[in-house]
Parts: sequence; structure tokens; C-alpha cells
Amino acid sequence: MDVRTGRGTRARTEDASATRPPTLAVFKLASCDGCQLTLLDCEDELLALAGRVEIAHFLEASGAVRPGPYDLALVEGSVTTPDDARRIREIRAASRHLVTIGACATAGGIQALRNFADVAEFRATVYARPEYVATLATSTPVSAHVPVDFELRGCPIDRGQLLEVITAFLAGRKPDVPDHSVCFACKRRGTVCVTVAHGTPCLGPVTHAGCGAICPAYGRGCYGCFGPAGTVNLPALIPVLRRDGMSEDDVRRALRTYNAAAFAEVEGAPS
Repeated sequence: MDVRTGRGTRARTEDASATRPPTLAVFKLASCDGCQLTLLDCEDELLALAGRVEIAHFLEASGAVRPGPYDLALVEGSVTTPDDARRIREIRAASRHLVTIGACATAGGIQALRNFADVAEFRATVYARPEYVATLATSTPVSAHVPVDFELRGCPIDRGQLLEVITAFLAGRKPDVPDHSVCFACKRRGTVCVTVAHGTPCLGPVTHAGCGAICPAYGRGCYGCFGPAGTVNLPALIPVLRRDGMSEDDVRRALRTYNAAAFAEVEGAPS
């Protein structure tokens, strides 16, 4: 009991907890760090954010860390090793909200190409002493291992969408990130359809929006870096891709890039 205020220690602790800023943590699994760099590239917006939250763990930015629990955890990277699987369970247990960021964390990433082959053969080809390399047979998204509160797609993610997601969770509301296709984004920016106008193969009709339709704006077909959109009709698109000059192997390669595992799950995807 505090003799000056007549209040107990627990009451003072609860007051301090209520007034402290929310804590943000950023973690990396198997990835290239590009999505974490997107957060650092926010610059002015990041400075404003840092004044409203306590960045408790973000090794890309600082070696100063403190243990959880965390109000919001952002996780980049896929689960590709036994250590990754252990770490993501620990991160989930220490986080009130967990958001996965980028194609690796949401779909397994480019490293999920191992899912279509023999990982032991890959390991023996790449490493001189493969017996020292601990890895899993597949590369999987974080959601395959623990519950995830939100998935932010992209390779890399869009800075505007990232700031919206962080702001939304800290404010206690649902993020306003649409799940429509890149075609909507093309229409909004007034970009002529590269498929209709020029017969250019494009994955825009089946790809999640978020990049701002950059590639079609410069005359190139979308190559699916944000993964499948919310509603996908891949069986209808594949004949169009073939019509525009893509072979069966071309279609398979187009779908097996940053979001290979996610597109493979879509009905009608080439095996």
C-alpha cells in the first residue's frame, strides 16, 4: 500500500499499463528482408509512427530489443526450417495481434519452388556439406503453423497498405485493404488493357491488387507478385494466356514465381 495515495501496487501497475504506448515488434524468418525495408523506407511516416508506439523488437532497425508481450507483431518470411517453426510459435504466443507481411510469409515465397521438387536433391546440389543444413521439405506460409490476424500480400509489400494495416490494428479497427484484382487498379489509373490492346499475356485478372498496376502502366503484363486475388477464375484465364502465345511450360513458369504455392492451390492451376 502506498501511504501517500492509499492505493495498492497492483493499481499503480494497471495505471502504468494503460498509459504506456502500444508495442510493435518486427520479426524475420526465411526471406530477403525486402518487406522490412519497405517499413524503413516509410521515413517521415515511420517517424510519426515511432512517436505513437514503442518499437520493442526490430533488428533491421536497431539492436535494442525488449521481450514481449507485444501488441502487434509483423512477421516477414516463410517457415522453411525446424527453427522457423519453433520461432513462429513463440512469436504467436508473445503477440496480441500477428500480421504476416509479404509473399514469403503469406504464400511461402520463391523458396516454395522446393514444394514441387526433391528438397534433398536441391540441398545436395547447392551445399558442399548438406548434412549440416537443417531444412524442411516444404516452404510454407506462417498461417500453416499458427493463427494469423491479417495477411498483407506483395513482393515487396506496398508502403501505403503497410501503414494502413499498422494504423488499423493500433486503432482497433479492420484494415481497409481491398482484395480485388489488378484489373481494377488499371481501370482506376486509366491504363489501357495490355491484353486487349496488344495481346500481351497478363496475370492481372487473377492477381491481388496493391502494387498500383505498375507493370501494365509501362506496357508489361502483370506477373503476379501480390498472389491470387480474393476471387480468382484461373481456368478462364489460362486459355487466354495460351491464345496470346504462351506454351504450357510458359504458363507454369508464370505462375511459379513469388507466390508459387498460393497459385498452385487455385483450381485450374497447372500442376
